[in-house]
Amino acid sequence: MAVQIVKPRIRGFICTNSHPVGCRTNVQNQAALIKENAIKNDSGLNALVVGASTGYGLASRIALTWGYGANTLGLLYERPADERRTATAGYYNTVAFHQEAKRDGFLAESLNGDAFSDEVKAQAIAQLKAKFGKVDILVYSIASPRRIHPRTGVTHNSELKPIGEPYTGRTIDLNREVVAPVTIEPATEQEIADTIAVMGGEDLEMWVDALRDADLLAPAVTVVAYTYIGSALTWQIYKDGTIGKAKDDLKARVDALDEKLSDQFGGNAYISVNKAVVTQASAAIPVVPLYISILYDIMNEKGINEAPIDQMHRLFSEHLGPGLTPTLDSERYIRLDDRELRQDVTDAVTERWNKINTDNFHELSDYAGYRRRFRNLFGFEVEGVDYDAAVETELIY
Repeated sequence: MAVQIVKPRIRGFICTNSHPVGCRTNVQNQAALIKENAIKNDSGLNALVVGASTGYGLASRIALTWGYGANTLGLLYERPADERRTATAGYYNTVAFHQEAKRDGFLAESLNGDAFSDEVKAQAIAQLKAKFGKVDILVYSIASPRRIHPRTGVTHNSELKPIGEPYTGRTIDLNREVVAPVTIEPATEQEIADTIAVMGGEDLEMWVDALRDADLLAPAVTVVAYTYIGSALTWQIYKDGTIGKAKDDLKARVDALDEKLSDQFGGNAYISVNKAVVTQASAAIPVVPLYISILYDIMNEKGINEAPIDQMHRLFSEHLGPGLTPTLDSERYIRLDDRELRQDVTDAVTERWNKINTDNFHELSDYAGYRRRFRNLFGFEVEGVDYDAAVETELIY
């Protein structure tokens, strides 16, 4: 047992601790939103969520559980607490998810380990056979900077870099809280290949093959992975950079999976293009914190901003729920970034982007909101939480 008062340890885009009660409140709030808008809470679907502890993966699990009564097996790679430090936010999120799901009578299991590994895939297959049965929906939402390839043993590290030419632009220096210039040198061919190995579609393909070989894919199975395209303001560092190459690989493999699943199971594989959200990973991408700060201010003014849980409610209630046929664009994407990329929004973002500097960025952006949302990720600055109270930090799910 480790009862302590937990205060945030944050520098720039790094937070080294988290608050268990704040994380629990975040999960409860998301579950409450879905309960209010439940579509069919007794579907009996079996869902495997790879990357289930934060962001869109966690929101997917919550939306499927309380929106459709799905049984869920979640894969995560999070650190539990010890006598020296708190657990990661994703670990506390998972504890809270299990508490809420158990209270409401839903079947939920989780595996904590490297989802890229053959070992964890085998553990997941054993768990599915023992407690769930065949998978109706596979959600793939891994956001990792590193992958040890299970076949070669080679460690690949992803890089956030442009391709061909250096990128020069502006970003928010989160340590000094100023708008600062940034220059990033272009990636090497090896860095591009490593980023594709980490963030491309090979691992998703391996998951689908492993489930198929274990006879764990249900008739009409649905596979969905997530991506981001964003505004042209971010393309040089994102869509046209190393990450973009990885996402191109994901797209090609998902299209091939769709054909395979359709032929063999009457199923489908899709990619959902989601809106920009505040995450620890996105905070580390130059340009993105400044872009999101401007974007959210404008979307809030127009009343069209969405949190990850709102996006996932929309995904499953409008596109991928039982009996639904998703609306796809010409490239077979589900577009949940439609509000972010509305012409009036992108025009307003560009106008402010061209004006913004250290003197006016608080006025022209919602940086305060960005900062608060970043801290919320780790359970801090969550409304209704007493941060002066001692809390138990060594929890289990």
